[in-house]
Amino acid sequence: MVITANKIEEKLQDIPQSITVIDAQEIEEKEIKTVSDIIKQIPNMSATPDRGIKVKFRGLNASLFTENNPVVIYVDGIPVSSKRSYIISLENIERVEVLRGPQGTLYGKDAIGGVINIVTKEPSNETSGSIGFEYGSNNYMRGTFNLNTPLIEDKLFINLNGELTSDDGWVTNTYNNDDKASKENNKNFATSLFYKLTDNLSTRLSLKKERSKNYGFKGYGIASPSAQFSDFKRDDAENHGFENTSFEKYTINSQGLNIKYDTDNYTFDSITVHRKTSVNGKYDLDYTNGTYLDNSSMFNDETLENYSQEFRISNKENNGIRWLGGIYLDKTEQKHDPYGTHTLMYGIDYGTANMKSDMDNDTQAIFGQTMIPLYKQLELTLGARYQRIKKKIDYDYYTNAIRTTGYNTQKTWNTFIPKIALNYKINDNFSSFISVSKGYMPGGFNSAASGSSINITESTFEPQQSTNYEIGIKGIYEKFDFTASVFRMNIEDVHVYRRLAGGSVFTDNADKAHSQGIEFDFHYFPTDNLEISGALGFIKTEYDSYNVGDFNFSGEKIETTPSHTANLSIGYYHPNGFYARTDIKNQGSMNFYDDLNKDFVKEGSYTLVDAKLGYKYSDWDFYVYGKNLTDEEYVNMYESNNFFSYASFGDPRFFGVGVKYTF
Repeated sequence: MVITANKIEEKLQDIPQSITVIDAQEIEEKEIKTVSDIIKQIPNMSATPDRGIKVKFRGLNASLFTENNPVVIYVDGIPVSSKRSYIISLENIERVEVLRGPQGTLYGKDAIGGVINIVTKEPSNETSGSIGFEYGSNNYMRGTFNLNTPLIEDKLFINLNGELTSDDGWVTNTYNNDDKASKENNKNFATSLFYKLTDNLSTRLSLKKERSKNYGFKGYGIASPSAQFSDFKRDDAENHGFENTSFEKYTINSQGLNIKYDTDNYTFDSITVHRKTSVNGKYDLDYTNGTYLDNSSMFNDETLENYSQEFRISNKENNGIRWLGGIYLDKTEQKHDPYGTHTLMYGIDYGTANMKSDMDNDTQAIFGQTMIPLYKQLELTLGARYQRIKKKIDYDYYTNAIRTTGYNTQKTWNTFIPKIALNYKINDNFSSFISVSKGYMPGGFNSAASGSSINITESTFEPQQSTNYEIGIKGIYEKFDFTASVFRMNIEDVHVYRRLAGGSVFTDNADKAHSQGIEFDFHYFPTDNLEISGALGFIKTEYDSYNVGDFNFSGEKIETTPSHTANLSIGYYHPNGFYARTDIKNQGSMNFYDDLNKDFVKEGSYTLVDAKLGYKYSDWDFYVYGKNLTDEEYVNMYESNNFFSYASFGDPRFFGVGVKYTF
């Protein structure tokens, strides 16, 4: 298989790193509809919903005040790292390449854990596309369309695609008898124009608009200093009272322009991106009712606007030294206003707290990578990136519209991100690799600071850095292919969540931590009609040095990192059009940080079973499917503090039917 993980075309077997590839057929067969569904296929990678999507991988977590995940998404070169921007349609997808391990050399800041590289379909002179509809539990509805067609043969091509989903949810608000308390509504539209000006010069203009409205909360809170993690049950979440209607609305507009120029010996690429994310949310403060905090709420009005430019050049060499290099520029502005709380205690109105902030981030980087054949079977990869990140913040804290404190500061971080790897081709079917790579996630500032005065030093957190060591083997034997690897990651200045006694939250740095484990994924086709695939990851994590003064967490496991992940898929496809498949996913136990008790609590392992039955006739596909067939109950997010604790739960059993027409 030829992929573009290193921003040039290469065979999967020749790339010295762990990569999972999911093609369009597998995406459709496994009912992969979201980025979270992709993540479930990857060993040692998991995600939880928490005002966006928080991704965890190899002991790395999302950063609180940068709001960025350790795994970055790229869609045809357009980067997405904010946890609030993971609303991405998977229509018109050719394949997904998941690069495991730090990818800072080529992909820059935030790619400390990996990259999900989404590649859309290439245009052609034939009109093609699809239209589909699904209906399921809780009045779930999903409509999709995709159209690829030439406007001028061999010259100008257009793609139009969209996805609309709605869901009444499974939570009933007993406070007002609203049985649609956790309803969702999503609308994603995209279009792209591909223009081949000459045989050497081509351009692609991509326009996307994504909107999401989520109401309620798939969980609840307990406003008591004696609350325990074991007190939370999904049965209580299905029928629970909230005096405030929580909601969160996202609007994401992005535009990307790719320009590619080919010569006989070189390829030049330019990728220009503008992306604007708007968030408007209001939340029940304690996620419950009948407490001393009744009618208290949180609110968030946020805009995140990003401009980026990458210029890249690579050579065309099949047998000798291959290389690529480029420069990257990025400017991001993030504003919060209003962002805070309206607090009532025992019916007494204590007013509003608004944490207004304006943050500017500027990044400049130069990068390069070369692949050097040392002799016939051995190839050396050397990569490096030097980047400069400058951040500044203008922060004001208002109590009842009166400014009571604030700060204005800036800081610049310079870093060098190297990579070295060796790939040894054992024979035509097997290869092995070893790599050492550095990962980097930028530092930043606390945008929720409070108090009569603010210590700027304590409101600044440093970049998180990692060094990843990995050794692995890839193989293809008849109808079986696999990748197996062993890794160790040393992590410094880990971004961790903390809360002061007064309620202020902030990101801090734990000195040192490490993770180590194994990963394995495979595809097996025992017959022409039967397909078996799976992935397995085991990991051990530990804080080597994490002392916050009153509490020493050294020796504890890194929170929200499952001890293992495993999935197994079996699909059968009969020549007459009938097909059936089952997908089993198991996630090991993991810890949540309990800030109320300054401790770590454990959620046990759980197994999800999905299944799909269908019949394909001509260009039509009719199917029924189910998710979480055993109705497994599990907590996927938990937080606690001095005022309240709250947890959310995974979705219960779900059934759906669908039809799709492909042309």
